[in-house]
Amino acid sequence: MERQQFISLVEGSQKAFRRFLAALCCGDLQLADDIAQESYLKAFVSCGSLKNPDRFKSWIFRIGYTTFIDCKRSQCSYSDYKAAEDMEAGEKADAPFEYQALYAALDKIPAKERTSILLFYMEGYSIKEIAEIEETSQEAVKQHLSRGRSHLRGILSN
Repeated sequence: MERQQFISLVEGSQKAFRRFLAALCCGDLQLADDIAQESYLKAFVSCGSLKNPDRFKSWIFRIGYTTFIDCKRSQCSYSDYKAAEDMEAGEKADAPFEYQALYAALDKIPAKERTSILLFYMEGYSIKEIAEIEETSQEAVKQHLSRGRSHLRGILSN
């Protein structure tokens, strides 16, 4: 791959790549920029291994992700590994995405319904306790729960 072609491919994917890295780094833009620079250097050094320039974007994202993981690993402290040996494995690695559709649906319903649903089903509060928290009547909470369930059913069934 020619130098100018590499530059052109970088310029075409740079905005999306940096946005991706900023999200990976939870908004730490300095870290994201450092990872981006290191990723571009790695990509330039090994650009001969890229067979299809049309796949550059996914290739650079993979390099960026791997560089991010390597960076995080190097920041980890292994001094207290004995404590880690006694820890039990928790949830599956993809557990945070398990309820993604539900969270997106919850975001679409009115705040009072969402609050009542979350407090009742996820936190286990009684209708009376929710009424006290929301400073409303128990009947209003029942109505919020009923409407919220109905709205969620409609959103999730689509």
